[in-house]
Amino acid sequence: MKLLEKMIYVEFLMIIMAVWVVPMSYGHGAMIHDAAEAPDVAEAPGINGPSKTLDTNWYDARATFYGDIHGGETQQGACGYGNLFRQGYGLATAALSTALFNDGYTCGACYEIMCARDPQWCLPGSIKITATNFCPPNYTKTVDVWCNPPQKHFDLSLPMFLKIAKFKAGVVPVRYRRVLCAKTGGVKFETKGNPYFLMVLLYNVGGAGDVKFVQVKGNKTGWITMKKNWGQNWTTDTVLTGQGLSFRVTTSDGVTKDFINLMPKNWGFGQTFVGKINF
Repeated sequence: MKLLEKMIYVEFLMIIMAVWVVPMSYGHGAMIHDAAEAPDVAEAPGINGPSKTLDTNWYDARATFYGDIHGGETQQGACGYGNLFRQGYGLATAALSTALFNDGYTCGACYEIMCARDPQWCLPGSIKITATNFCPPNYTKTVDVWCNPPQKHFDLSLPMFLKIAKFKAGVVPVRYRRVLCAKTGGVKFETKGNPYFLMVLLYNVGGAGDVKFVQVKGNKTGWITMKKNWGQNWTTDTVLTGQGLSFRVTTSDGVTKDFINLMPKNWGFGQTFVGKINF
């Protein structure tokens, strides 16, 4: 090949490589502080695409209560949250029936609830709660089993139930709607697992509140899609110890935020890291 032909050939290859590399380098958009644009949630496995806005229409359901006046029996639960007081949820919580729980994907969602159409037992006003637990069905009974499918039901902490209904009622009809979660500070990430298995609990999530898609990125890796383990615990079996970690989180309304350089290289298990931003 002649020298001139070689120079043209090399220049052509460089152009092709530039066209291929640039989209890979800038495909996620420019960072703005701690947040960045991310792939549409419709691309996430198992997600039906973003709704962009919450469904804030009012719907009918029923409500009961569990636990004592101090909320002792409401701690822990199927969403993976631990001490609800320490994590900022307090007593403003509820366990959801199967029809609402959605296999844990609704964990962290916030609702406004009011007692309705039962003047004997209802009290005026409404409450706002966060979904933190699951009310399991009981198929051995055929009546008054409020958490059995397809019924929509909220099992409230006792203090929250007493804000909208009288204690003797036991169970009351309610109206409910989704509302945005108002949280103080950033999203929190609690690490669990071992060097070969990373599990992260996400809590204190504002906005829609319920997380639908999570990715993690080490300083030596690309973005890795995490799997929902249970509740709001997300996992990966990629070994990430010794790497600084960033996270990409998408809530049910399709909003995605990046938490860049959230964890330093010397992060450990059993630690909680607080993002600089929230939804």
